[in-house]
Amino acid sequence: MFEWPEPFVVRALLAGLGLAIVAAPLGCIVVWRRMAYVGETLAQSSLLGVALGLALNIDLTLAVIFAAVAAACVLIAFGQQKLLALDSVLGLMHHAALALGIVAIAVLKGPSIDLMGYLFGDVFAVTSGDLIWIYCGGALVLGATIMLWRPLLRLSLHEDLATAEGINPRLSRAAFDILLAVTIAVAMKIVGILLVMAFLIVPAVAARPVASTPERMAVIAAGVASVGVIGGLLLSLHTDSPGGPSIVLAMCLIAIISLLATGRRSG
Repeated sequence: MFEWPEPFVVRALLAGLGLAIVAAPLGCIVVWRRMAYVGETLAQSSLLGVALGLALNIDLTLAVIFAAVAAACVLIAFGQQKLLALDSVLGLMHHAALALGIVAIAVLKGPSIDLMGYLFGDVFAVTSGDLIWIYCGGALVLGATIMLWRPLLRLSLHEDLATAEGINPRLSRAAFDILLAVTIAVAMKIVGILLVMAFLIVPAVAARPVASTPERMAVIAAGVASVGVIGGLLLSLHTDSPGGPSIVLAMCLIAIISLLATGRRSG
């Protein structure tokens, strides 16, 4: 006889599936534009948002969104200078933000704070309030992504040609960085700061070999992410392994199967 799962499992499933749909198109653009390191840098800056939320006693999701968007704005500003290459700037911000965030949390609240929960997430601790953040914020991000889809796609394919057609690359990149920052902040509760970019990139990697159009790639990536969420949660429940890493592991397994199957067909 079917037994309805516990409420915390239902919330975890709803959170993962909602994020899977929102993150899929963004992840495709990250893969096309080779922006994984940008995403990692924004993710590390989220830890500063955690410290800010703890210091000011405000909602952590809101504080993390603020910190991630602020980091995106800093990256946009640094992207205009010519003194240092962007990857060097990213390297500086990437490590500085992570180190500063860990130190700030330790100083503010002492060693009793569980950093593992922030670094790797705790999907089974998702609350009804977190679901509101994920679905309301996700709807806004998804709507903005749909509006920007064509300009971002053209910039990914050929930036010079897109610019000649009247697309402003700086404005489009800035908007995408902010959307990515918001998504990363919302996803932190599920898979944590260190694994959040895997949630975006791995489904897109799995979808790319089997997709014939960019739109199909985004849809397939959403499907892969959804299956990974379900498989990861089942793995976690049956083996008592951490939820976020289990989800990422399930996604990686699907991506490996996709790449191997496509490689055999092409060979």
